[in-house]
Amino acid sequence: MLAEIRGLNEECGVFGIWGHSDPAQISYYGLHALQHRGQEGAGIVVTDGSTLRAVKGEGLVNDVFNEEKLSKVKGKAAIAHVRYTTQGGGGLQNVQPLLFHSSTGSLSIAHNGNLVNANHLKQYLERGGSIFHSSSDTEVLAHLIKKSTHSPFRAKVKNALSLLKGAFSFLIMTEETMMVARDIHGLRPLSLGKLGDGWVVASETCAFDLIGAEYVREVEPGELIIINDKGLESDRFASQDNRAMCAMEYVYLARPDSDIDGINVHMARKRMGKQLAKECAHIEADVVTGVPDSSISAAIGFAEESGIPYELGLIKNRYVGRTFIQPTQELRERGVKMKLSPVLQVVKGKRVVMVDDSIVRGTTSRRIVKMLKDAGATEVHVVISSPPMTDPCFYGIDTSTHEELIASSHSVQDICETIGADTLTFLSAEGMIEATARPFEDENRGLCMACFSGKYPTEIFSDTVLPHEKEC
Repeated sequence: MLAEIRGLNEECGVFGIWGHSDPAQISYYGLHALQHRGQEGAGIVVTDGSTLRAVKGEGLVNDVFNEEKLSKVKGKAAIAHVRYTTQGGGGLQNVQPLLFHSSTGSLSIAHNGNLVNANHLKQYLERGGSIFHSSSDTEVLAHLIKKSTHSPFRAKVKNALSLLKGAFSFLIMTEETMMVARDIHGLRPLSLGKLGDGWVVASETCAFDLIGAEYVREVEPGELIIINDKGLESDRFASQDNRAMCAMEYVYLARPDSDIDGINVHMARKRMGKQLAKECAHIEADVVTGVPDSSISAAIGFAEESGIPYELGLIKNRYVGRTFIQPTQELRERGVKMKLSPVLQVVKGKRVVMVDDSIVRGTTSRRIVKMLKDAGATEVHVVISSPPMTDPCFYGIDTSTHEELIASSHSVQDICETIGADTLTFLSAEGMIEATARPFEDENRGLCMACFSGKYPTEIFSDTVLPHEKEC
């Protein structure tokens, strides 16, 4: 994908484990597998049955944790988080899991997603005397739980969750219980697994593979799972409504070795590439290359379907982080030059098909096309394995205005000229939906296509997302 969708600043990753002798160490490995979902902060909160203890900090997982720190948080269960932040949302106070102490016990929360009614709820809570210590949407849930008049604690949590609108996968932990909740549309992925006699949950199944856990199932939209020393129990805080998994998980966000709703991400992307080749069979070229890393699967599929050989025309510097993680456009643009290099012997004198997964602002696309032509490519045909991104996302991806999206105000031909490509082709919405091979029969096969269509699965409030308030 073009590095500006690493201008698509998303996301966060959550991980939890219950019933293990060293939950902090297991969480550390789980967060490693989820590092692609956020590189600006990480945290682990552990319970030993009577006390919650936290270790967290800003930076990569390896920077935040070491053996000495992890040895100080022993227990039987943990929740953990890696995060990405938008402008104004940084600082240690926003690094999750958030931890709260009160006279009635402690509470820790980790969250992936974005609440579209967060501002309304904050105003309501502040009128009632609540004081917020972070700019994170996540803190809203803690205050709602605390203020709830329901009893027992499970009822408080269910009541609080029922008031939230938007995208969320929540892990909630007290001294004696871990709760797992997913919004009624299932906008963000969340999976349940087993590790020995213990239970694990994670944003992506690739975390299970790393720790040797067995995948059990997806957490259902509107479901509340309660895990403690007695075992696991499933409850509901609301009925499922219009299943709408974020399509960008398949296109770009998730790791290719993860499965979402039983569909392998790599195979879905490969099918997108094959379908894209069918939709632009008019292109004549000598070589196909993908923009590393998230576009490689689609490029392989395109090459197989078109019969044009696939080659490594662009090489990624493995010691440079994904540029989408940089919170300013200036840093993103500088990162493009640092992270990608053309292979001259592959592209020189060739007509190149450059496969990418999306175009957001267009600036990085222009740089990569220029890079290939400067390396001697005679033609560069840009093909995108998703439709034009025309509308902002309010569910956790940092495109909160139409102004950030080139396809919102420019035609495909205009974009083609802007990025300097010889041709530009986007995958059709129908082709992308079909390529995911999701088993659901409802609208869009249960995919959220809002960023391509402007049709949002939830109500969008007038003050839903201000860029500096947006949370992951």
